[in-house]
Amino acid sequence: MNQAPIAFIGGGNMASALIGGLVRAGRPAADILVVEPFEAQREKLAQAFGISARPAADATLQQAATVVWAVKPQSFAEAAAACRGLLAGALQLSVMAGVRSDSLVQASGSARVVRAMPNTPALIGQGIAGLYARPEVGADERAQVEALFAPTGQSLWVAREADLDAVTALSGSGPAYVFYVIEAMMAAGTQMGLSAEQSRRLAQATVAGAAALAQASPLSPAELRAQVTSKGGTTHAAITSLDDSGVQAAFVKALLAARTRAEELGRGA
Repeated sequence: MNQAPIAFIGGGNMASALIGGLVRAGRPAADILVVEPFEAQREKLAQAFGISARPAADATLQQAATVVWAVKPQSFAEAAAACRGLLAGALQLSVMAGVRSDSLVQASGSARVVRAMPNTPALIGQGIAGLYARPEVGADERAQVEALFAPTGQSLWVAREADLDAVTALSGSGPAYVFYVIEAMMAAGTQMGLSAEQSRRLAQATVAGAAALAQASPLSPAELRAQVTSKGGTTHAAITSLDDSGVQAAFVKALLAARTRAEELGRGA
């Protein structure tokens, strides 16, 4: 039986990003085990990384030093029931939105729990993950978690577990908001006579460049925006239209709705 110091419960996109990072960092494929019920996804993981992917939990999980929970929150109860009694010796790391650490302690039998909220740019090493550790997690284990996420991008610790709901709303769901803006820019481009491909390239490059500038510049986003917005000019006309439509307030309202949903998931709603 292969040793499995790191076991993933669920083998979807985020698990794939973390596994890819581990493999690129030199972790032997034999040290990684995935429990994934869907055959097509198991085959995809095995082909991409050469790891062991199994359809159901078994005694091999008892060998894991770290267990990564990567199932959908709605599937957690079923997955936890299948793993009962197999995980108590491991550090528990969850990338599930909403599911509280108390639930993970109860399911695993281990109080050494870290919750993480990554985002999909982790797939290309450009993600950021919010992290929360229960008091039982030691400094060495926190460092291990940071090392696990390092190949996927940045990480940021929060002091309160409740803050992860805000992290979920802001950065966990955040890429979808950016894609939404890109979609809108592309739609406007085609309405103004540009081709779909021209609109896509212009919108994507503009968003990517603006984000890179925001990261590289000591100026705040508001100051950077002001630099582009000459009074009476084209940008001023666009920003005024957005303000008149209440776009910023609508974005804030949307993120608060996402946080509320994360809180509901934590209550099992």
